[in-house]
Amino acid sequence: MLLHVQNLSRMFGTKAAVDTVTFGVEKSAFIGVIGRSGAGKSTLLRIINRLTDASSGEVVFEGQNVLSLQGADKRAWQGACAMIFQQFNLVPRADVVANVLHGTLAKRSTIGTMFGFWPDDDVLRALAILDRLGIAEQAMKRAEALSGGQQQRVAIARALMQDPKVILADEPIASLDPMNAQVVMDSLRRIHDEDGRLVIANLHTLDTARRYCDRVIGMRDGRVVFDGTPDQLTAGVARDIYGADASFNEAATSTSIDQLGSDGDDAFAKSMLV
Repeated sequence: MLLHVQNLSRMFGTKAAVDTVTFGVEKSAFIGVIGRSGAGKSTLLRIINRLTDASSGEVVFEGQNVLSLQGADKRAWQGACAMIFQQFNLVPRADVVANVLHGTLAKRSTIGTMFGFWPDDDVLRALAILDRLGIAEQAMKRAEALSGGQQQRVAIARALMQDPKVILADEPIASLDPMNAQVVMDSLRRIHDEDGRLVIANLHTLDTARRYCDRVIGMRDGRVVFDGTPDQLTAGVARDIYGADASFNEAATSTSIDQLGSDGDDAFAKSMLV
């Protein structure tokens, strides 16, 4: 078993943000986690990455319970389990290549980092990753000068600099327009296909989950209420995940990103389930 999440819970006061979640991953896959805002998706990823502590349960990766790790071992896990955030979390006034190089901070000395001394091999690798993601020409620009889609690709590049075994993407396209969303999702899918890395992404739309994911986990009120393949995501299943009062229809949820343009924005908006 590559990854095994067992009876994982996180309490905030009397409320369970994540409630006895259990699932296993046998081999590398592209997994989407869907559900309404507040369903527990982000908390689940933050627990796996050790940004948030669990109240109970286990997260076992390659036979090791990562929730028990402390100090250098915990930092090593966070290097092997890269996190990509909705709001990019870049340093706005730093140039793009420096932001990518920040993916090596856990392995670098504090003094070298303070003065911006980067090994030539790391710089060349950062540039190669940016080229792979189609934004090498932006390397010397400040991050704040880039579009949202470009900034998210810089965040992906920073994650790849860690050479992770797992990439966790917390709603990576929620703040992007449809065209940039497609570019970012294409990039994440290609990384999984070409590198064999496990990717787990929180997603807002059923359509995106259907198009990109090998497997979809649906959460509601902190619990897993669906775990299956994209073609099992029927309208009835969607109602179980999002609730009977969710505002969506089958046509909207089956519209694919690559059909979107100026005429597709309305359909895309209808498929955004919050």
